[in-house]
Parts: sequence; structure tokens; C-alpha cells
Amino acid sequence: MSFKKDVYLLFDDKKGTKKGDAFLEYFISSLIILNVICIFLESYKDIRIRFKDVFYSIEIFSIVFFTIEYIIRIWVSDLKYQNLTPFKARIKYIFSFLGLIDLISILPFYLPYIIKIDLRVVRVLRLFRLLRILKLNRHSRSVKMIGKVLKNTKNDILVTIFMVFILLVLSSTLMYSIENEAQPEAFENIGQALWWAVATLTTVGYGDIYPITGFGKFLSGIIALLGIGIVALPTGIISSAYIEEVQKTKKKAICIKCGEQIEKKIIP
Repeated sequence: MSFKKDVYLLFDDKKGTKKGDAFLEYFISSLIILNVICIFLESYKDIRIRFKDVFYSIEIFSIVFFTIEYIIRIWVSDLKYQNLTPFKARIKYIFSFLGLIDLISILPFYLPYIIKIDLRVVRVLRLFRLLRILKLNRHSRSVKMIGKVLKNTKNDILVTIFMVFILLVLSSTLMYSIENEAQPEAFENIGQALWWAVATLTTVGYGDIYPITGFGKFLSGIIALLGIGIVALPTGIISSAYIEEVQKTKKKAICIKCGEQIEKKIIP
């Protein structure tokens, strides 16, 4: 049991709980970043052909390491979820967000050996390797903080998204009604008008579809002005929540004995 607990503390995603866990965390983070770099470099034909063996060796090493890591995390999950039975704890980890990311990051490599898959599907599956970058959520404090901020502001963000959705539906329906007769090809249906609404509301303005009638231009201007404010709302919400979280973090210290965060006493 002592050995299992030592292994758990080594992989428990908290620095300072076990000697060497910081090194392991930095190693895993570096390996994830290396994999992402390899995915980008492999898209260049000359580089892919020239360093084919290097990329393959990195992929094999990564798969072996991440597979072992995944098995270990399943094994020690009963220590992570001590209020559950070992079986239920392992099931909970497997179907947790990070557990699914761990599985998806290695599964594309094994699938062609388990079932017959078309080569085109295999190439698409290999793109799932990019999801390994999401594993950084476990090892990076900065990514953890962003995740916490998004979690804390999810209700406010959902409200703004709902507002944007309503505005998109209304504007695209109105623009379809206004421009359909003048431009039956450009605004053939509400779906095409919805594409215009998205481009206008986000102030991107691709210019592939645009109104030519007076009412259409007037509506387009109103939607563009509304987009400046509404699209900026989620940015403001997340920014303010992030600053607040950073300030909270600065008021915390790390306990030398247990490695947990403790609140600092601020003397006025």
C-alpha cells in the first residue's frame, strides 16, 4: 500500500507532495509540447520525409509513456476518490474529462491494430494526437487557472451566448426577408443569411455575402454596431474574473510540509 501511495503522490498533479513529482510534471509537459511540434512539422512534406524515423521514434516513445501513465492513473484512482469503491473510482476516472483526454490521446495509435480501418480514417484519427495538448490542463497552473475562471463564469457566459444566438436568429431572418427578392442566389435561405449574420456580428465581414438594398444596409449597420458590444461581453467577463483569480492566487502560499495552498494573513 505504501508503494501505491508513493506512486499516487508522484502522479497526483500537485507539486511538493512527493520527491521528483515536479520533474515528472515538467517532463510530461515537455513531451506533450514536443508531440504538438511534431504534428505541425509533419505537415511539411520535405521535413516529414527527411525526419520520418525521428517522428516515428518520438511517437512510439510517447505512446508507450502515455499508455503507462494512463494505466497507472486508473490503478491509483481509488486513492484519488477515497469515498468510492475501487471499481467505481476507476470508472469515474475513466469517464472524467481528463481521463477521456488521456484515452483519446493514445487510442488512435491502437485502433488500426484492433479493427480494420480505412487509411483515410487513420489519417484523420492521427489528428486526435493534437488533443494531447489538453493534457497540459493537468500539469500547468496557468491552464488550470483559465479552466477555473471559465468554470466560475460559465453562467454569465451562457447568458451572453444566448443573447448572441437570439440576435443571430432575428437578424438572419430579417435579412432573408429583405434581401431574398433582390439577391435570390446570395440570400437563398435563412441558413445563408445566418452565415452573413455571423460574419457581421463578429465584425469579421468576409464580404462574400452582403446586402444591396437600403433596408438591408441599414440593418447590417445596426447588427455590426451591436456586435462590437455583445461580442466583447464574454471577453470582459473572462478578463475581470481572471484578474480576480490572479489576485486571489497572490494572497496564497504553499505549505512546506503538505504542499497544499494556504491563505496568507494580510495585516492592515
